[in-house]
Amino acid sequence: MNLDLAYRSFVLGVAGHPQVERLIKHRAKGLVRRYVAGETLEEALKVAEALEREGVHAILDLLGEMVRTEEEAKAFQRGLLELVWALAGKPWPKYISLKLTQLGLDLSEALALALLREVLREAEPRGVFVRLDMEDSPRVEATLRLYKALREEGFSQVGVVLQSYLYRTEKDLLDLLPYRPNLRLVKGAYREPKEVAFPDKRLIDAEYLHLGKLALKEGLYVAFATHDPRIIAELKRYTEAMGIPRSRFEFQFLYGVRPEEQRRLAREGYTVRAYVPYGRDWYPYLTRRIAERPENLLLVLRSLVSG
Repeated sequence: MNLDLAYRSFVLGVAGHPQVERLIKHRAKGLVRRYVAGETLEEALKVAEALEREGVHAILDLLGEMVRTEEEAKAFQRGLLELVWALAGKPWPKYISLKLTQLGLDLSEALALALLREVLREAEPRGVFVRLDMEDSPRVEATLRLYKALREEGFSQVGVVLQSYLYRTEKDLLDLLPYRPNLRLVKGAYREPKEVAFPDKRLIDAEYLHLGKLALKEGLYVAFATHDPRIIAELKRYTEAMGIPRSRFEFQFLYGVRPEEQRRLAREGYTVRAYVPYGRDWYPYLTRRIAERPENLLLVLRSLVSG
């Protein structure tokens, strides 16, 4: 395991301790505001409107995952429906992202499918695109099954995510080709065992480019979710060399990460979206952001000392 992956594994392991979670929740609010739009839908919509003025579109995400009861799953569904209805009247591109464990995937695939189906029935006629986030490796198979089921039911404004750090991903991509998915490609942010995921960042990066180019060759629409300047530069070079129009792909960033690069790419004529999370259940999301960059851990430590 290289240093980057060792760092991520360490941070995610430590962040799971209840005492650490309580300390960060109490003392690191400033860092939270850097990466999370707020705790309410109204705050998130204000952030989205500000991004639109800069030429960057928003992906709204109500934070939460791995609910334990059907009642919690239905409460999240109500929150997602409120988000869909709030976006319906907006003049800019309408796009949300969700996790299936929010809707009870760990309780029952049938429950998650039923609740998600109702969200899509409200979203599609209102022009709201719905992205199914991919979670950790034990949940990949179920997520793909539900995505395929929804497409077979006729839903078209729904997309899926694949993670380049998993060994299985190329096979998953090939299996999805008959569905012509709107694909979001990420490297992967969960703590995974070496038996299922590449243990080296260089291999993950190479696989990311391989999968992205394969998806483009197959004619898919691809959302490249990466902050890596080398990967972005190579994708720009490759698409230009291959004559792939900018209408066939886009770049996606996390809110609060490389905002100047987001605006620069938008000025160059690329479609750019920022993933805008909001809600009270922000801790798991924040820990994955800390695990991505050592400098984020330094910000946490400063917050704990000064808070």
